[in-house]
Amino acid sequence: MKTLITCLFLTITFGFSSIAQERNESREKIKALKIAYLTEQLALTTNEAEKFWPIYNAFDKEQHELRSKQRFEMRKALRKEGAYDAMDEKEAEKLINLKLATDKQLHESEKEFIQKISSIISFKKIIKLQMAEIEFGRKLLKKYNQRDKKE
Repeated sequence: MKTLITCLFLTITFGFSSIAQERNESREKIKALKIAYLTEQLALTTNEAEKFWPIYNAFDKEQHELRSKQRFEMRKALRKEGAYDAMDEKEAEKLINLKLATDKQLHESEKEFIQKISSIISFKKIIKLQMAEIEFGRKLLKKYNQRDKKE
């Protein structure tokens, strides 16, 4: 019996770790595709790329962390409250204020990012960057939706 429980435990543990590893690999693959796509779209010189990517990666990480924190807090509150309908006004106001504070932080982060990269790339390239990020997201979503239809 102990052997069976141990085997089940190990199987479940390795199963979860392989799922987490696949997620991380998938995230890394998407990140690499995004970097390649943005580099191509912006036509960065070697000099520009050397200075641009460390700043962009730090900005992207900060944006991701802020959004993740907000999603975590929203999910935690909704689990605690049960659902939107069970939530009282005070809790709803708290979540709205969290969203507004996060939006403000995201905006400030973006302003700081633009100030930093404007000495590296032109404002035209900054606009091109913003459009390329949107286009990359659309292409990624389209590919994901096509994959779902095949399955």
